[in-house]
Amino acid sequence: MHMPKLNIKNLETALSKRKKILAKDRPDTFRLFNGFTEGCPSLVADVYRHTLLLYNFHKNPQLGTEMTETAQNFYLQKLPWLNAVVIKTRKGETRDLKRGVLTYGEKADIQITEHQVHYALNLRINQDASFYLDTRNLRSWLKQNVKDKTVLNTFAYTGSLGVAALAGKATKVMQMDLSHKFMSIGKRSYKLNEFPVEHKNFIVGDFFSCVKQLKIAHKYFDCVIFDPPFFSATKKGRIDLAQNTKQLINKLRPLINDGGYLVVINNALFLSGTDFMSSIQELCSSDYLSVAEIIPVPQDIVGYPQADFKPLTDPAPFNHSTKIIVLKIKRKQ
Repeated sequence: MHMPKLNIKNLETALSKRKKILAKDRPDTFRLFNGFTEGCPSLVADVYRHTLLLYNFHKNPQLGTEMTETAQNFYLQKLPWLNAVVIKTRKGETRDLKRGVLTYGEKADIQITEHQVHYALNLRINQDASFYLDTRNLRSWLKQNVKDKTVLNTFAYTGSLGVAALAGKATKVMQMDLSHKFMSIGKRSYKLNEFPVEHKNFIVGDFFSCVKQLKIAHKYFDCVIFDPPFFSATKKGRIDLAQNTKQLINKLRPLINDGGYLVVINNALFLSGTDFMSSIQELCSSDYLSVAEIIPVPQDIVGYPQADFKPLTDPAPFNHSTKIIVLKIKRKQ
């Protein structure tokens, strides 16, 4: 597939659409450029406090480097408050190139604040940024809707959704992930907010095994968050968001109290919103599960589509390939 070259006019247009975000009281995190919708699919530009993070998705490393150099120079000129730049090269030959190289400044930011909640960062710990911008509105929803509730955050990664729940005065939050390394960032976020770090509430292990153990122990929650990777497989089971979302939801339903919530995030790029909703509607036909709310992805993350943009799949009724839905659970008596 031909990759359109970076056009400075695309960057300028995208920047002009974000004037309100770039005002004096700008937030710590936002997207400057979504190349998939704004004219150059091989580039994404995000801001983390004073650090510019550039994602290079170009298939040709040399052309991709020229592209990111152009973007870096453009943003450093337009946004003088930036004091660091990190570039991640998806097709990079080394792990460091994929995880990110500091190309400007002395160090990248290591924490941000969103909705008055503090989050620890490690922008170079993985191929992504350790903090997902597309779930910003979900963090806001959690902060507003889980007061006095118990929460289980599966596939927690660095735990930002669980941190938002604690900021919303949840009585208990359990974070579950396969990686100690990612969980350690979550514990840093707890300390930034002066939340107590209770190691029993950080479950490190395989999703299928951990869910089974929670069922055996008769652990129930008022809200369960299900935010898995698009695909993963272990000896215990398989995650495939294009194929087995219904089965995975049914695994989690027994852990949820009557009247509780199941938050489902499906980021399968090639799964249309219609197909995903069809799976959800099948589950809702039993009367024990219903749609409470669809949570949109913020507009700066979606981007401001330019004239020739056509999505790979139509996300409607969602506004982005990251499809976020809140389900209400009714338990069988």
